[in-house]
Amino acid sequence: MLEEVVDFAGEALPGASAVPPYSETEFLAELGERVRSSRMRCDLSRRELARRSGISERYIAQIEGGKGNVSVVLLLRLASAIHRSQPQAA
Repeated sequence: MLEEVVDFAGEALPGASAVPPYSETEFLAELGERVRSSRMRCDLSRRELARRSGISERYIAQIEGGKGNVSVVLLLRLASAIHRSQPQAA
């Protein structure tokens, strides 16, 4: 499970293929977009993601809007909640 979360975090974290320096504003905006697109790909509402991750819906909206300075622990909780929502391959 941890390996899958780490893989997801590698996809979700901006800058994996970016060339430094990477501005904090750009980083947070891209991170928010990746959280949003991952959530939508799993057909999760913000409310459902909030319920599954234990993070407030309002804070998730801030993160997705590039305004929330998310901690690594909260990012792990988001990644785990989204990962558990992905359809399982047969």
